[in-house]
Amino acid sequence: MDIAAPAGRTSPAKVVPRPATPTLALLALGVVYGDIGTSPLYAAKETFDPAHGIPLTVDNVIGGASAIFWALAIIVSLKYVTLVLRADNRGEGGIMALLALAASSVRERPRLRNALLVIGVFGASLFYGDAVLTPAISVLSAVEGIAVGEPSLAPYAVPVSVAILLALFAIQRLGTGAVGALFGPVCALWFVAIGISGAWHIARAPAILAAVNPLHAVGFVTGHGAASFFVLGSVLLAVTGAEALYADMGHFGARAIRLAWFGVAAPALVLNYFGQGALLITNPAAIDNPFYRTFPEALLYPMIVLATMATVIASQATISGAYSMTRQAMQLGYLPRLAIRHTSASVFGQIYVPAINWLLLLAVVAAVAGFGSSSRLASAYGVAVMGTMLVTTCLTFFVVHFDWRYPLAVTTMATAFFLAIDGVFFAAAAHKVADGGWFPLAIAAVVFFVMTTWRRGRERLRDRLRVGSPPLVGFLEALLREPLTRVEGAAVFLTSTPNATPNALLHSLKHYKVLHEQNAFLTIEFAEVPWVDGTERVNCEPVAKDCWRIVARYGFLERPDVAEVLEACAPCGLDIDPMNVTYFLSREKIVPGTSDRGVGRWRNGLFAAMARNAGSLSDYFSVPMNRVVELGTRVEL
Repeated sequence: MDIAAPAGRTSPAKVVPRPATPTLALLALGVVYGDIGTSPLYAAKETFDPAHGIPLTVDNVIGGASAIFWALAIIVSLKYVTLVLRADNRGEGGIMALLALAASSVRERPRLRNALLVIGVFGASLFYGDAVLTPAISVLSAVEGIAVGEPSLAPYAVPVSVAILLALFAIQRLGTGAVGALFGPVCALWFVAIGISGAWHIARAPAILAAVNPLHAVGFVTGHGAASFFVLGSVLLAVTGAEALYADMGHFGARAIRLAWFGVAAPALVLNYFGQGALLITNPAAIDNPFYRTFPEALLYPMIVLATMATVIASQATISGAYSMTRQAMQLGYLPRLAIRHTSASVFGQIYVPAINWLLLLAVVAAVAGFGSSSRLASAYGVAVMGTMLVTTCLTFFVVHFDWRYPLAVTTMATAFFLAIDGVFFAAAAHKVADGGWFPLAIAAVVFFVMTTWRRGRERLRDRLRVGSPPLVGFLEALLREPLTRVEGAAVFLTSTPNATPNALLHSLKHYKVLHEQNAFLTIEFAEVPWVDGTERVNCEPVAKDCWRIVARYGFLERPDVAEVLEACAPCGLDIDPMNVTYFLSREKIVPGTSDRGVGRWRNGLFAAMARNAGSLSDYFSVPMNRVVELGTRVEL
């Protein structure tokens, strides 16, 4: 029978009232728009760089500003803010939530579903490349402003950036609650400052306003031969961070994100990009750093401080996103259990994943030290960003057509339009693979290999356990026909195969030769939705005398709680005293099969190593440690 979860035990994220939309919009300025909001630090500089082979003439400056304007309009305003935000998975967004939604929409087409899973996992893997480059390029581009005021300080940009990043990652374990309240106001000040500086220069060279005409953008990206194509790899830097619009939808809601974009972020960005273009029309020599050159000399150092604060906020949002992505991937079965620390008693989404934190720090510091400048990092940045956007476009098609039931012709035309835009930008970024684009691709390849290896290994392990174990109901019926010593208390066997007899029970009977008075066989499943309704949480059914089979379902954003599940089973006759229960867990020792060769054997070895070092199952499912008995078994894959 299906049983509702106990009252008062639902997820905090579902019971805490959400603030008003204007308040959420202010908060979204920091968390959602921190990345794209700091893109003016480097995007215009790279777009207008004469090294592309496009002269810095008035027409070309207007054309470049127009290309940036229309990239923001089409990719951010139209695609993400207007359309993609509608593809919510019960209020949640992000590529893993979209993957779950798309896979669910084609569940009756297993081959197509498997293909979508591969595409989606690769898109999620690219996000980790983005999570490395965003802190690196954002902080470094802000600190490089010191060379504008004092060129002799240029060699210190990298050491100062590394010091800031070390401090940023070191405080992650404390949580973001204490400084989170500053994110919105600081970024609001940032957008006001860059908007005013841009408007000032536009007033001095109003010819830049012609950039709103799309013909200038078309001329810029078609009128200079191969250089026009290559420069698109720099234009796309203006839209980096657009994925955050979708990923953070569950925290702020679509309305607040749209309000923050159209009300503050978009106008400020357009004014600043046009302002940098206006500056280059009047002073082409400012191309060395057009962003900082738009400010008076007296405001240079205050802006460096503000830019550093804004880029730290942008980095924080990306780091937190990597934690959330990791948790979702773990609960959807793509990563092994990792230690997760909740840094807030009231906000469920604030988590800290130590392993991911330190791996990110190593990769970010390597990127800053290895590339040495924001210009070189910019060459590596676009590949990961556009790869993720391409995957989002593909997955959205299946949601819109198969789940929303829009006509095939309409969805095909819309998807083709956005794929054409994304594909051109991706191709333009791809030519920089040798110049640094390989770095995020290498990170994505490693993450993808790990994710698919874990998923494949878990499936093979589950199949092997299912084949090697007798059916649960038949085994219990045969077991209970003979007299068997019963001991007081309850035994809860956690198993991933609800219809098969868990190895922990087989080993317990072998060693102890007794059965508890009450026996529950508990399987916890994660659904392809972020939250599972309390009425659908627990299914409990008797399978033999004093034996029950329990299946508990959680969403990929929820934290399992075994005590909560057992409490919910009282209506079906399973009334367990929490102080008189023993939890039996199976711990499998994975041994690579002797028949495997080459990559297959190597992947099995990697899976065995990950399984051996995975986090504690009892911690993951909130099982009391002092009531756990672990019984091991050897499994050959």
